[in-house]
Amino acid sequence: QGEMVESGGGSVQAGGSLRLSCAEPGSTLRRKCMGWFRQAPGKEREGVAGIYLADGSTFYADSVRGRFTISQDNVRGTVNLQMNGLRPDDTAMYYCSARAATGRGFCDPTQSTYDYWGRGTQVTVSS
Repeated sequence: QGEMVESGGGSVQAGGSLRLSCAEPGSTLRRKCMGWFRQAPGKEREGVAGIYLADGSTFYADSVRGRFTISQDNVRGTVNLQMNGLRPDDTAMYYCSARAATGRGFCDPTQSTYDYWGRGTQVTVSS
């Protein structure tokens, strides 16, 4: 497992969009989950979205389903989180994460634990 590096955070107004990217240079393992988590000040970390790289299966928290899309870019070797319809309660530090998995069932970030973490990127949504 290599170092994961997030990018793409920033500040937007409510209703706006941001795209986060997670790069993991040198990694070729496909049987694993990649996920995005977030933590707002004073709140527990929560799973936002996950993807099983081997077959592209995706998972979402109820709070973001229909607004956020997780995807993998096999050319650039990144996992991306497209966030549309952002709301002030989406404000948080967003972390890329990974774990080995023998199947898609391990990848729901609202149900499974993840083992490897990036340093995070801040997303701020103003009303």
